[in-house]
Amino acid sequence: MAVTDTGPSISLRPATAADRFMLRRWLSDPAVEMHWGNSASAEAEITLAMESPSAICRIVECDGKPIGYGHAVDASLWAQSLPPDLAAGCWDIDLVIVAPAYRARGIEQPALTAIAAEVFATTLAVACCTFVSVKAEPLVRHYERAGFRWTRIWTDPVVGPSWLLMKERPTR
Repeated sequence: MAVTDTGPSISLRPATAADRFMLRRWLSDPAVEMHWGNSASAEAEITLAMESPSAICRIVECDGKPIGYGHAVDASLWAQSLPPDLAAGCWDIDLVIVAPAYRARGIEQPALTAIAAEVFATTLAVACCTFVSVKAEPLVRHYERAGFRWTRIWTDPVVGPSWLLMKERPTR
């Protein structure tokens, strides 16, 4: 899927087992750890997503070069690590642009928009959500530009105090 917006042209492709070593290398980046937590827990989350039929896992590419990773997961897979009042049928979206030269270039918003659109087009999700560490405020702005709205602060068991952002299913 090619995505163009006011920013650079990007594409999303399915993440595969062949991407595991690249993902493992990316997860050791301190900037990635700020959003995803330590590399071991992040790798476990990605492994669970890649092995689940209730997940959409994507590699973000710019000019054919892999520069990031994102996934959308039926939030019920995370079970007790989520707020108990999170609506059934909500999908959790996480995205990271790993290549430093591509961060803050406008790639995050169209990638998030494309992943959310794929969730709504291929599932019965009622909403998409994400949890962004309060230490990563600039990332919140990318989610907001992609249509997510701040709901509240919630203490994530991996990264601590985080903003809970939601994007409701578009109405026709």
